[in-house]
Amino acid sequence: MRKILGRYIKDIIYGANDGIVTTFAVVAGSVGAGLSVRVILILGFASLLADGFSMGAGNYLGSRSEREVMRADGVAYSKSVVTPAFLTFFSFILAGSIPLLPFIFGGGESFGLGIATTGAALFVVGSSLGALVLHRHWVLWGLEMLLIGGTASTIAYGIGYLIGKVIGV
Repeated sequence: MRKILGRYIKDIIYGANDGIVTTFAVVAGSVGAGLSVRVILILGFASLLADGFSMGAGNYLGSRSEREVMRADGVAYSKSVVTPAFLTFFSFILAGSIPLLPFIFGGGESFGLGIATTGAALFVVGSSLGALVLHRHWVLWGLEMLLIGGTASTIAYGIGYLIGKVIGV
């Protein structure tokens, strides 16, 4: 399993991390601006699907370009260009849907629950990399991904809050 995961770990982690962070950034910015749950879900799902497709397509185009450059240089390229793109897309959609779940299932504390589930998802993705693939420092890998995602989300919330105040949302 380590060998298979190791070959595509960049695509899986990149997709999952970006899916979680991007979707939660949309959620956090929307909450910061004081938008309704309905609008948060519309923006969240639109971003999730469009960004997921863009990430997968970008991975495909990048891998295909890399393959062509290697061919031109006379170097064999044995890795699929479709599999990494699919894994990036799938990881993005799967992990990126987590920040939306509290808003789908409602409740008065959707944002607080969103913070908790998003933080847990970031930690699990990061620590899984450390535990399953690297077999070391899983807590540090989890904390690093949580810190990066938390920083991005804090920035998004602050920008949403400031812009919401400036334009009077």
